Amino acid sequence: MDEMPREHRPAASVRVLLAEDQGMMRGALALLLGMEPDIDVVAQVGRGDTIVEAALTSRPDVALLDIELPGRSGLDAAADLAREVPDCRVLILTTFGRPGYLRRAMEAGAAGFLVKDGPVEELAQAIRRVLTGETVIDPALAAAALGAGPDPLTARERDVLNASVDGATVADIAAALRLSESTVRNYLSSAIGKTGTRNRMEAMRVARRQGWL
Repeated sequence: MDEMPREHRPAASVRVLLAEDQGMMRGALALLLGMEPDIDVVAQVGRGDTIVEAALTSRPDVALLDIELPGRSGLDAAADLAREVPDCRVLILTTFGRPGYLRRAMEAGAAGFLVKDGPVEELAQAIRRVLTGETVIDPALAAAALGAGPDPLTARERDVLNASVDGATVADIAAALRLSESTVRNYLSSAIGKTGTRNRMEAMRVARRQGWL
C-alpha cells in the first residue's frame, strides 16, 4: 500500500514529529503512520537534543518520542516541548515499560505513554486521542505504576547515580557535577539506602530497572 500523497490528505491532517534513534525503526514508523489518511509525519529526528528545534520549524500537533535517545532523553525533551512548544502534545513510545518512566513522563507534561509492541493502528488512534485532549496510557503499565509507589530518589541522587557509569570515581563525579567529594558520597549513600542495595552500581541498576533514571 502506497503512502497517500500529501495533496490528497485531508486539510485537517494531524502533523506528527517522530523522534527515534534507530533509523530502521524510525523509517518503518514514519511509513506506517504515513499510510493513515489523516496523519502526516512532518519531521523525523534521531537525537533528543534536536527535538525542540525540529518542532519549532515543523510545528507538529503531536510529538512521538522514544525515551532512550542520544543527546537528551525523550523524557527531558518532553519537558522542553511543554515550555517551548506548548501547543504540541507529547506521546511517549518506548520499548521500556517501566513504572518510573511513566511517572516521569506525566510529570514532564506528556499526554500519553505506550510501549512499542502494539499494532500501528492502536498508535494512530492514540495520536488522534491525545490531540483531542485525552491522556492515553498503556493499561498494564498504568496498573504497574499504581503498585510501584513514588520515586524515592531526589534529583541530585539521580544525578550522582547517572554520573556513576563506566567506573567513574567519586572524584570524577564531583568534578562533573561541581560538587565536593563528601557531598557526592552523601548522595550516593542515601541513594544506596533508598534502593536497598549494597553499593552504587547495584543502586544504579535498581533505579534504572524501576525507571527512576
